[in-house]
Amino acid sequence: MMTAPGDPPASGGDSAAPVEHLIRAGYALGGDDGCIADARRCALAFLGQAEADYPLSVSVRVRDLTQLVVSELVTNACKYAPGPVLVEMGISAHAVDVVVWDSDPLVPAARPTDPDRIGQHGLEIVKAVSQALVIEREPVGKRITARIALSDAPYSP
Repeated sequence: MMTAPGDPPASGGDSAAPVEHLIRAGYALGGDDGCIADARRCALAFLGQAEADYPLSVSVRVRDLTQLVVSELVTNACKYAPGPVLVEMGISAHAVDVVVWDSDPLVPAARPTDPDRIGQHGLEIVKAVSQALVIEREPVGKRITARIALSDAPYSP
């Protein structure tokens, strides 16, 4: 189940108010070795298409953060969940929403800061660069939604 335009993620994290997306796209990944790079390429293509079709300016910062968030969330899904990974992207005048669904029902949690830990910082990174992060259990698996602001200015819906 994916969100409809204007539907907020229901629970599990920071507040993400309803947003009417100008454009949305979704795709399925098989979880193979190249799927993370494919997800980043699809994210860039999506942002380019949104910028071409609508009066939006997508900064290099937003492109980089979107690729980072997509990469971290898809990496975790491929690493911990069997089966396909679904990615949906939406963009409004104020933010980019990245939604990743996988089949693992276990809800991840950011771990406490530990400078000696190697790896397992993905969720911490996503949380730090996102305006909102919401994790929801689904009838099968979970859905993680990260919202990335299009500008550095604070946004309140």
